[in-house]
Amino acid sequence: MKILVVGGTGMIGGHIARLLEQRGDHVTVSARGEVAEDSLVAGLPQLKGDYTAGTFTEAELAPYDAVVFAAGQDFRHLPRDLDVTDAAALADYWERVQSSGVPAFAELCKRAGVGRFVQVGSYYHQVLPRLCDGNVYVDARRLADERTRALSDASFAAITLNPPNIVGAIPGIALYRFAKIVRWADGELPDVPDFAPAGGTNYMSVRSLSEAVAGAVAAGEPGKAYLIGDENLTFAEYFQMVFEAAGSDRTVEERDESHPFLPDAMIVPGRGYVLSYEPDPAETTVLGYTRQDVRRELESMVERVRALPPRPARGN
Repeated sequence: MKILVVGGTGMIGGHIARLLEQRGDHVTVSARGEVAEDSLVAGLPQLKGDYTAGTFTEAELAPYDAVVFAAGQDFRHLPRDLDVTDAAALADYWERVQSSGVPAFAELCKRAGVGRFVQVGSYYHQVLPRLCDGNVYVDARRLADERTRALSDASFAAITLNPPNIVGAIPGIALYRFAKIVRWADGELPDVPDFAPAGGTNYMSVRSLSEAVAGAVAAGEPGKAYLIGDENLTFAEYFQMVFEAAGSDRTVEERDESHPFLPDAMIVPGRGYVLSYEPDPAETTVLGYTRQDVRRELESMVERVRALPPRPARGN
């Protein structure tokens, strides 16, 4: 199958692209810029494009049997010049990159003759619908999900996977960010106490997510939103797992206060809330993804951190 992975140079998209390629599909990755030499997807064919700017054409998309959309924007992607205190500007941004932008791109794929479209969404609106009432980001994710799946018909299968927090990293900034948490576990950051904020959520490895995407491409039900996930952990249990993966025997306690590696702005339901659930076993079987994989992924990430060269000082 010829598959285009949009957002294919990112952490999630890169792992998805490589797994699909390893399974025998002909994979092309799409991103706005060049593929770095140390990228996970270096060597794969590339199609430059920006769905938020409408740069893709039907002719470019026509050769593909399926499109995997792994370019969903969240708070980490907000432009630096966007005033986040300006509610109207923020709403316009989420409209462009989520609630209208994603279904418009899916519709373009449909017109181009693409048969299957798998969107990697987000779990908040499916697990905790009340968040849509007061959170413009969560509601935009909901609309992107629902409007895209509504395009399904006999010739076009639009499917959404709504995953939880994804554990994984790729070479570059993301791995160096995780390296800072490993340094904390190693005792090299004495100014950061051994605690986690109150609350918790579901976690899933990027390998498990990639397997679920492959399953959705092959056998996902048209028009269906799958709530996927793996392990329910408190934030203290998650950080404890990182410590253990790094070989530390220190204990992470829970405190009702913000944490430098998990600030309140990153906890969408609010500090103290435990957003836990179990994915449907029958759906897990259809998608064919691995469970109980978070610890293995963290151990792999720690190994990659240990092998990192020293990061160059800024300005060099």
